[in-house]
Amino acid sequence: MSKFAFPFFVLVSGKLFGVEQGIYGLQLSEMLNETKLKSEDNSTFTISDSVVYSKNSNIVQLKGDAQVRRVDSIVKADSIKYNLKSGEVHALGNVRLLNDGNFIATPSLKYNVNKKTGVSEEVEYRLSNGGSGTSDRAELLDENHLQLGKTIFSLCNCDSKFWYIKASQIDVYKDENKIEAKNGSLYIKDFPVLWSPYLTFPLRKERRSGFLTPTLSSTSRSGLGFTIPYFWNISPNIDLTLYPQYFSKRGFQLGTEFRYLKPNYSGVYNLSYLPRDSERKDSRWAISLSHTHKLGSFLGFDFSLSGNIRAASDSDYFRDLSNLQNYQESKTFLPKNLSLNFTNNSTIKGFLGVTKYQSLHDLTSENSDKHIYYYTYERLPELKIEGNWYDIGGFDISTKLSYINFKFQKNIVWPHHPLAPDGSRLSSYTKVTYPIERAGWYIKPSIGLHLSHYHTNWHTNYDGKGVNYYAQSGRQIDSISRILPIYSVDAGMIFERKTSLFGKPKYQTLEPRLYYVHIPYKDQSDIPIFDTSITYLNFATAYSENIFSGGWDRINNANNLTVGLTSRWFDEGSGKERLSVQLAQKFYFTKQKVSISNNQRLRKLKKSEILANIATSLTDTLKIQAGWQLDSENKLTSSQTYLSINWFPKRLANLSLTYRYQKDPFYYNEKGKRLRDIYQLKGKENISIAAQWPLSKKVFAVGRWDYSIRESRTTQSILGLEYKDNCCFSSRLVLQRYAVSAAKSNTAIYFQLELNGLGSVGPDPLGLLRSSIPGYRKIVTPSPEISPFERYE
Repeated sequence: MSKFAFPFFVLVSGKLFGVEQGIYGLQLSEMLNETKLKSEDNSTFTISDSVVYSKNSNIVQLKGDAQVRRVDSIVKADSIKYNLKSGEVHALGNVRLLNDGNFIATPSLKYNVNKKTGVSEEVEYRLSNGGSGTSDRAELLDENHLQLGKTIFSLCNCDSKFWYIKASQIDVYKDENKIEAKNGSLYIKDFPVLWSPYLTFPLRKERRSGFLTPTLSSTSRSGLGFTIPYFWNISPNIDLTLYPQYFSKRGFQLGTEFRYLKPNYSGVYNLSYLPRDSERKDSRWAISLSHTHKLGSFLGFDFSLSGNIRAASDSDYFRDLSNLQNYQESKTFLPKNLSLNFTNNSTIKGFLGVTKYQSLHDLTSENSDKHIYYYTYERLPELKIEGNWYDIGGFDISTKLSYINFKFQKNIVWPHHPLAPDGSRLSSYTKVTYPIERAGWYIKPSIGLHLSHYHTNWHTNYDGKGVNYYAQSGRQIDSISRILPIYSVDAGMIFERKTSLFGKPKYQTLEPRLYYVHIPYKDQSDIPIFDTSITYLNFATAYSENIFSGGWDRINNANNLTVGLTSRWFDEGSGKERLSVQLAQKFYFTKQKVSISNNQRLRKLKKSEILANIATSLTDTLKIQAGWQLDSENKLTSSQTYLSINWFPKRLANLSLTYRYQKDPFYYNEKGKRLRDIYQLKGKENISIAAQWPLSKKVFAVGRWDYSIRESRTTQSILGLEYKDNCCFSSRLVLQRYAVSAAKSNTAIYFQLELNGLGSVGPDPLGLLRSSIPGYRKIVTPSPEISPFERYE
């Protein structure tokens, strides 16, 4: 490689440095930075076609393309009288003044280049933030303060302005970063829509206190909503936003957001309070507190404290009063946790904490039956430590140690359901790997040891039939230990060749992979289930040691081999992946003996379903991905299917189609009765269509439709239109209907008018569109901040 490679750039602490391979090269010149001028730098220059100088009066008369220039200001006119001693300038005819990025055009001007004060009438102006307009009078009171008389102001710089502000007076304060308008009216298409005795907005893109633009909202569960936020910039690193809002179906609510950022700690506090809900006849509230704090270093470890508290007055709060900006209707748990974190930034990390939960489960859900009971465990306390050491004599070593004291949290879904056991679990898993990696192949043998000890406080609660849910073996053992070795070998090869695909040169890889794991059987039926569930077979879990996830309250017996094959096609020139095909299947050399419950179906087959996946990017605009899970014992019927098509023909145009199918997890008991496996999710079949599409150069359609084929119902629908003006504004109208529970739906209407440079009116649906429409892009490109050097003459 040549010593003089192409330079790359990195942004460090706000400064741009250029670095070249092998040399240190370009750096940003300080001449391009804004600096405070010293008195000796204020030299004055004049330019004109003719000059007349009077020594007695110290006046220079300039005629014909006359200019008086300083580093910080320029005056241009047909003729100028300039007093060398006092700095007074009297300019006539086609006068232009450029001062700190501001521009004024006027027939005549009196200006003092020393004091930076002046006055003129009938002016056209353009400010440093891009705002422009006309005024009957302009006065520079000092270098910080520009005062305009009867004024028309707008940040819309088209010939035909879509919006503008008429004010009896406008004051521009450079140092305070604000523009104040007195007796101001906002006009849209020459029609007044808002009047205020006092309006203020920033001169630069910096935070400052003041009212934010009001928002209107409408949902079927809350009704019409109106919000006037107020932002208080307490200090550069502390602020408070108040959200007083009124819902026609619910009443008045006050929301707050308090943020702070310090060198060693930061946090965000949110609180919403509705004194009396008109429909529920009760007060309702929600709170969210988040704080992180650096505590310093001790014995080579960095310590920090973090806390997160989320709570609501009732489980339906977010379904009834979800803020259109937050989209929290589907939340099922609100956590409360506090943890002491530690790390040495290289090998060891961990935390000591406590965690509690508030359930928000939907009481009308079809899953809220006696077979599936939503329960959670509080962790009081929880200690976790992880360590990783690499290349220790060629070995990689990892270890995980945890201690958790579980406290069962009774749930309001079924308050009379039997109690689950409390208890504690001490566990560790240490794994040693000897990776052998060579060009084109690798092999990674590993051996691990899992140790766990349980102390359980069993509760003798039975259902109406006298069956204890949790003492599965009939023995309620208070203390039990488990030791299990885990052996695995992960090996693979990578072959590569030159080939072609659709007549174009490609590189193709062939990547076979074998993953073997062996775990001896151990009876674990006396061990309680605290935080463990069944994993679902996919390309990630096919190469995992345990079929159970979470805290490993169950560890499967295993003598399995996963066989996988991947092939990829890459562009010969760019290296972009164009096609990928994956296959995988697990082969079982022993029967499954460990289950999460006596009612769980045990695997009897000798091989798993076949996993197949294909992903294509045959063109730069069309991407297709499909996945199947094929039952090899039953004529390759599909138990799961996934299909996704994404088409992006051009900017601001995309179309996506997604289909998902998963069969019901049924099994047959010893008597041949067909039963549903309640420890796995119910089957589903749904289709989703989403798009952003231009109807013309200025009008764009957006939409999404989610339909459950199994339930024969629409679960979500979004339909909207967006309009983009050439330079002054954009608007969007979006209608959304979505399920907030099994029996409840909500309808929301979003209308937003975005005035370029001023702000937006109405609830912002952009978060909804970005999360719902793959590849969605905002139709208006943010305008860059204007530099004071941009209009330099």
